[in-house]
This record gives sequence, C-alpha cells and structure tokens, in this order.
Amino acid sequence: MKIENIPGDIKSKSLKEAKEEINKILSKLENHDSNLEEYQSNYLRLVQLNKYVDELFKKKFKEISKSKNND
Repeated sequence: MKIENIPGDIKSKSLKEAKEEINKILSKLENHDSNLEEYQSNYLRLVQLNKYVDELFKKKFKEISKSKNND
C-alpha cells in the first residue's frame, strides 16, 4: 500500500492519535464485538494506520541519519 492510498484523515493524525486508534481497533477485533463487514472495515483501517505509522518512523529515521551524517 502506497502512502498515497492512505486517507487524509489518517495522514493528519499525530503518532499518538494513530496509536490510540490502533489500540481501539485491536480491542474491538480481539473482543469479537463486530460482524464480518465491520471486522473487514476495522482490519482495513488498521492496515492503513499501520502503514502510516511505518512511514512516520521511516521519515524520522532518515532525518536522524541525515543529521548524524552531517555532524
């Protein structure tokens, strides 16, 4: 999944907000509190949030590496 495929409402979240939403979705999925369609929707959202968090970490890693190389 490319970063372009991630919805804007996810891209506007901070890392903390994304983590909180991930935890809420995981709780729902673990408790089996939804039907199949809801489960699929929650799972897709979880994948999108995970990709977004991964991209944030990659970006931060590049920034740290670049600043370390410039020292």
